[in-house]
Amino acid sequence: MVTLRRYTVIPRLPPALERLRELSYNLSWSWTPMAQDLFARLDPDLWRAVRGNPIELLSRVDQARLEEAAGDDAFTGQLEAAWQTLQRYMQREGWFARSFPEAAGAKIAYFSMEYGIHECLPIYSGGLGVLAGDHVKSASDLDIPLVGVGLFYAEGYFRQVLNADGWQDERYPINDWHRMPVQPVLDDAGKRLVIDVRYPDGVVRAQLWKVQVGRVPLFLLDANLPENAPADRAITGPLYGGDQQFRVRQEIMLGIGGMHALAALGLSPTVCHMNEGHSAFLAIERIGRVMRERGVSFAVASEANSAGNVFTTHTPVPAGNDAFNPDLVRRYLEPYRAALGLSDDDMLALGRIDTADKNANFSMPVLAMRASDHYNGVSALHGEVARKMWRGLWPGLPTHEIPIESITNGVHTPSWVADEIGELFTRYLGPRWAEHCDDPELWARVSEIPDTELWQVHEHRRHRLVQHARRWLHDAAERRGAGREEIDLTDEVLDPNALTIGFARRFATYKRAALLFTDVERVRRLLMHPERPVQLVFAGKAHPQDRGGKELIRSIIHASRDAGLRGRVVFLEDYDMRIARAMVSGVDVWLNTPRRPLEASGTSGMKAASNGALNLSILDGWFVEAWDAHGREIGWAIGRGEEYPDASGDARDAELLYDVLEREVVPLFFARGGMDRMPRGWIRRMKSCIGKLVPMFNTSRMVREYAKRFYVPAIKLEYKLTQSDLAAAKALTAWKEKVRSAWPLVAVKDVRLESNEEVAVGDPVRVSAVVDLGPLTPDDVAVELYHGPTSGGSDITTGSIVRMSLEPKAAGAGSGVSPAGTDGAHTWNYSGKIATSDSGAHAFAVRVLPYNEGMTHPYETTLLRWA
Repeated sequence: MVTLRRYTVIPRLPPALERLRELSYNLSWSWTPMAQDLFARLDPDLWRAVRGNPIELLSRVDQARLEEAAGDDAFTGQLEAAWQTLQRYMQREGWFARSFPEAAGAKIAYFSMEYGIHECLPIYSGGLGVLAGDHVKSASDLDIPLVGVGLFYAEGYFRQVLNADGWQDERYPINDWHRMPVQPVLDDAGKRLVIDVRYPDGVVRAQLWKVQVGRVPLFLLDANLPENAPADRAITGPLYGGDQQFRVRQEIMLGIGGMHALAALGLSPTVCHMNEGHSAFLAIERIGRVMRERGVSFAVASEANSAGNVFTTHTPVPAGNDAFNPDLVRRYLEPYRAALGLSDDDMLALGRIDTADKNANFSMPVLAMRASDHYNGVSALHGEVARKMWRGLWPGLPTHEIPIESITNGVHTPSWVADEIGELFTRYLGPRWAEHCDDPELWARVSEIPDTELWQVHEHRRHRLVQHARRWLHDAAERRGAGREEIDLTDEVLDPNALTIGFARRFATYKRAALLFTDVERVRRLLMHPERPVQLVFAGKAHPQDRGGKELIRSIIHASRDAGLRGRVVFLEDYDMRIARAMVSGVDVWLNTPRRPLEASGTSGMKAASNGALNLSILDGWFVEAWDAHGREIGWAIGRGEEYPDASGDARDAELLYDVLEREVVPLFFARGGMDRMPRGWIRRMKSCIGKLVPMFNTSRMVREYAKRFYVPAIKLEYKLTQSDLAAAKALTAWKEKVRSAWPLVAVKDVRLESNEEVAVGDPVRVSAVVDLGPLTPDDVAVELYHGPTSGGSDITTGSIVRMSLEPKAAGAGSGVSPAGTDGAHTWNYSGKIATSDSGAHAFAVRVLPYNEGMTHPYETTLLRWA
């Protein structure tokens, strides 16, 4: 075999253009119109051809054009302005440093399986990755001391190709990283930085690449090295490819390899944020490092680390929550188990809700939650769903008290607002809008934008979407080898003036992409109305193994060929961030039809709203909060939040969808009065949508929440637990062991209602209790009254808590009151009173739980004793 020796050819930039290189390798250009315009000026046609990739642009642009640009004062002046803008951005003092000086020196490591930063970096598949990319961008804007960790996929997610029948096929082209905005990480000797990761069959090596996202570095691990075996090189081949074993191997590389990478870079994270459970193995490596470096037990190291771990769960769908066969996990964690001092059962118990079930799969989200003290869902509704879903980890605790919080997702507004809309915002809101996306007062000024200007810009964006769609459909037809007649028809699809409804997302069956086609005849009447035309633009990929999702795509393709729908329904092939930007900024209505409550959050509707598109959605995910706050001012709801266990509700939801389209959406869009024939009512809703939703649903607000509620408390607690040779962690571990050992002896011996069973509103309900704490003391516990209305049933649906007070013991007595047969030395009297403000049937119960001010939340031990 011929030995190939590789080399890279880079453009010879004239000295006057050298700063183009620095600009191109910092992906802040992806949300900076001035920088994008600078690259486009070099060669507009080539810029479109390379899909907005400045590295590939510079590698392919004609050398003569570079020399010409170097002598163009206008071009070099714009280059200087863009470079100075980047320098100011990189050097300014940010929000985090001003707000939390006590967190100086901390480092937050953000782990994600995928990152959607720009389409030129294909290491994302959909919403999870785009959310991660937007999180990193806002972390940069806010100067959060964050570093990203991910994998460097040779193939990335698949490229979608539709055959003549509309069936999705997948292609996996090899990425040419030398034409992308990534750079190799070098060691002190100038050689590639390489780390080793242990697997059962030996060590797998991985090199590191760096992507600079504004002020945040993102490090990617790449196992595609010649010294690795072919199976090991494939670990960083496709994104979300292969079987369970392949996924375990990838997730070990992400979690454990990611921790090795940070150590090799000299970075010791104070906080590790796991964006979904894929990276949860990092907890095992963090614990092992503390054990080796500090000479402490697994329990102490785990206590010290959990304070600094954050876990975000993104979906209630089982396929999104990895759970592996125990034998598989046993094999792959064996190289780490012995060093942790754990038995096989102990290790597997870390990923099981029921630790006694020896046959249960090993759940990555469970491992993440057992190893963390901070957990959240991604919308208020998803927080409720997640608490129900994982309540087995906190047995006996009422569902609403499960300590899984919620931080609703957002979007990085500057990345998703179209240039023309952004210019309008700058003109009427001022240039601060891109940096103050979460300022409600600033966004209230959207009302000052003249209707005429907003509508003209919006119509221009719709026309641009139609142009893009025709070109993409034309290119796809040619690639497919379609006949000339079919190719020519692509140049005539869609009407630039029709009401345009967009639907683009992952084609999972629960998202019900084809719900609108439940009654095809009714759709024909809706779309082909001679005076009020409507059209539909679809895009999205189905997972390669999701046959149901592929069937949905094919059904839409077939519908688009229906004689009564041709030209009014299109499906755009190979959905990516480029298509997403065109759609969210060009449609009039963004359609969302998931089967509630399976849409944890969703962010595409937020992107559309920031461009003035109105949402038409099932009340699920983020839209519940938007609707509860602003209702019809921001769009339309499909139904009232009904939930069905299966597809039995689809027909009803389809009927509601048709009804709202026919009676409300279409008439409002075509209600054109006055000489200018503009839809004033529609424009009012557009302004309301932008002004009210942008300051709520953006990642600036979201990342600030993570910082205030999770990052900074975690930093403070981690510092506290690890100082003085882990003294606080050791003390908390010893206390928890004492409590767990004594807990079987804890009991509520007697509960007495000291008031009448009927009390008037305003009079307190007085309760006393005798609690046997065994060898524990009152300082070790909290005794609480859990109370609330029963709403006519026998249970408290959502209760409140009153802390009971310890009564002093009589002099010389073991206890103030001791029921017969109890040891007064171990029993303690408590009293409490419940305020009454509402009449009706109420109930209460007494409970005991461990209490220590060193815990992050009161349910860390998962121990609870009810009367």
